[in-house]
Amino acid sequence: MIARNANIDLNLLTALDALLEEQSVTAAADRLGLSGPAMSRALGRIRRTIGDPVLVRAGRHMVPTPRALEIRAEVRRLVEAAHGVLAPSAPADPAQLVRVFTLYANDLFVTDVGPRLVARAAREAPQVVLRFLGESHIDVPLLRDGAADLEFGVIDSPEPEIRREELFVDRSVAVVRDGHPLTAGKLTLRRYADAAHLNFSRRGRLTGPVDEALAAHGLRRKVIATVPTFAAALMMVRDSDAVGLTAERAGLATVHGLGLRTLPIPLELPPMNMEMAWHPRQEADAGHRWLRGLVRETVRESVRDVPPLTTHPTRRPT
Repeated sequence: MIARNANIDLNLLTALDALLEEQSVTAAADRLGLSGPAMSRALGRIRRTIGDPVLVRAGRHMVPTPRALEIRAEVRRLVEAAHGVLAPSAPADPAQLVRVFTLYANDLFVTDVGPRLVARAAREAPQVVLRFLGESHIDVPLLRDGAADLEFGVIDSPEPEIRREELFVDRSVAVVRDGHPLTAGKLTLRRYADAAHLNFSRRGRLTGPVDEALAAHGLRRKVIATVPTFAAALMMVRDSDAVGLTAERAGLATVHGLGLRTLPIPLELPPMNMEMAWHPRQEADAGHRWLRGLVRETVRESVRDVPPLTTHPTRRPT
């Protein structure tokens, strides 16, 4: 077995990882500091080695083959493990840290906390790059596979080994345009239920905890649309009479920046536990410890001075 594989160039793993990540020969070449022809030759060697095209043309883009999708997580794990073995230990001084950290979060967090996080990282560790990944409509074990270094937000990861730390507890509130009819007068359950509602769901769900809570009072709301991102929801709310949902504290700067209003929902809804999570293999890494501290301090600083809305007691519909 050793003799048969002795001629395999393990550098091809790094090239394959970049190609599968970027899904572009040009972008992969830029990422690794290679010329376009050199990366094309590497792709040719990869194809001959594993007996699969790996990437195929689809219009103006390239897409991975089923075999490439099957091995992508393992390739990422192997490349990350090799870097961990061969790279020097992370310096204790963030100013000397040279690294790209990948953060997985919904755009509510990215738009609200991201600017402050990037600015703070630039001051403390000017050679660090933060790469944000958007949420997918399907659950992918990005922390386990090594595709992300840190996740933050409402985390429902099923992997038992994942480390988690609570940052703060939030709650759902309604968000409407300035001058919306619900901003005038008392917000009752019936007025809230009778409004046109917009759902923010990365999976395209039309119902959620709000609907369960309304059902307990014999009410149903009318959902007119569901969108996959926080930003899209806010833009639609801003330009219509739809009622959206947001977190009371996370994302408030973005809400106010768009001139929107938040209203307490007269329902008992489950709390939103905002957490960060990481894989245990990075627990002791000095650079990752710095990253966790950066996120911890920045997030808590962002929400520390957000005043809570006046709450309405849960009541029967009127």
